[in-house]
Amino acid sequence: MSRDHDPPRAPQRRLVLKGAALAAGALAGGPASAGAAPLPPQPEPPPFVNPLVRQRADPHIHRHSDGGYYFTATVPEYDRIVLRRSRTLGGLATAAESVIWSRHTTGVMGAHIWAPELHRIGGKWYVYFASAPAESVWDIRIWVLENAHQDPFAGTWVERGQVRTAWETFSLDATTFTHRGSRYLAWAQHEPGMENNTALWLSRMANPWTLTGPQIRLSTPEFDWECVGYRVNEGPAVLARNGRLFLSYSASATDHHYCMGLLTVDADADLMDPANWSKSPSPVFTSSDTTGQYGPGHNCFTVADDGLTDVLVYHARPYREITGDPLNDPNRHTRVQRLGWHRDGTPDFGAPVPDAAPVSDSVKESA
Repeated sequence: MSRDHDPPRAPQRRLVLKGAALAAGALAGGPASAGAAPLPPQPEPPPFVNPLVRQRADPHIHRHSDGGYYFTATVPEYDRIVLRRSRTLGGLATAAESVIWSRHTTGVMGAHIWAPELHRIGGKWYVYFASAPAESVWDIRIWVLENAHQDPFAGTWVERGQVRTAWETFSLDATTFTHRGSRYLAWAQHEPGMENNTALWLSRMANPWTLTGPQIRLSTPEFDWECVGYRVNEGPAVLARNGRLFLSYSASATDHHYCMGLLTVDADADLMDPANWSKSPSPVFTSSDTTGQYGPGHNCFTVADDGLTDVLVYHARPYREITGDPLNDPNRHTRVQRLGWHRDGTPDFGAPVPDAAPVSDSVKESA
């Protein structure tokens, strides 16, 4: 989510990223829970259509070991964290929604509750989200909640505190993943002295709320399409396929200029060496006048009900022009569509599908 203020200006230092070669590799999710609570019975969902969930931005869908889909996202009021669960991906559209945590009325975690993500790590549930103090609403940082219950709708959500990075600066959009036995955090943050709003960062983790070792800059806005309105790289999401790790991200202001870029690294390479990551010089997912979808971004990845088909999850608006501040416009709706693959093993994002179009009919096979 791009911001409506600029950090201090300074001469820009450009990060140079080198190409990565194809090799074998894999990405593992957090450990699954044993004996997870059974999903409540739900009626058969209607035919799957977009938007999947209306007025829910920055969507995150976790498919758990119980076979269910768990959904959370930013609500337009920016004041709470919500959770849905369904046996099917399409069923999230009508699944009951619960508030699992609400903002503080004063002090930290009191404003701009943004971009929650639900993860299962070491037998516990964790939610990563961004927020600011009620008295200083743009001092946004990354925070973590923990729930030891096997069912994230039950138990107690404990505030584990702020994820401390190298600087006390604007930071948000944290996501976590494991690779080759190490857990990592990727996020967006403003670096002091950089001529940008946010860049993308990576660090190893000592535990689900603590970074360890160095943090490295993966990407900073440098291409024109990353710098429209604001100089933004944010909303990282990681997918491992075909011997590589792909990290998608969002760029520019949150109006119709919002779009997605892609970083790639060889799965056998050292993820903590920025030189091992390559960056697409062009956006991989953009607004479409043809399908009537604008500002697609802040995505995650999941799989379809068959457990095999890769699915792109993102938000977009059904119109181009916005009255006033885009952050006050509530109609960034959650959408899903099949993620294709090029013959060279790289993802084919295609174009945002139109509203009310069955996913199976709206995405072509990759060439």
